[in-house]
Amino acid sequence: MILSTTETIPNREIVEIIDIARGSTVRARNIGRDIFAGLKNIIGGEIEEYTKLQAQSREQALERMIADGHRLNADAIVNVRLTTSMVMQGCSEILAYGTAVKLS
Repeated sequence: MILSTTETIPNREIVEIIDIARGSTVRARNIGRDIFAGLKNIIGGEIEEYTKLQAQSREQALERMIADGHRLNADAIVNVRLTTSMVMQGCSEILAYGTAVKLS
């Protein structure tokens, strides 16, 4: 599956727009990470546990978007975007989405 954050794929022609491909995951923090994050907040610096959690969440959302693209029989997904939103306190959703297309 070809992924692009642009509207086109170089040297390829989009011959059909199929649908929106999407994938998401909802993740919650855990108490152990929150305690450590609270300590890091006092002394400063990167909160590596949250960085890792966000990276894993982004990858899972992208994998699910790609699976949706395969389900749609797409050759590529263009205009790929990632967004996040808080679902509830300590729980957020990562959404990956783009336009599933057929290429010549």
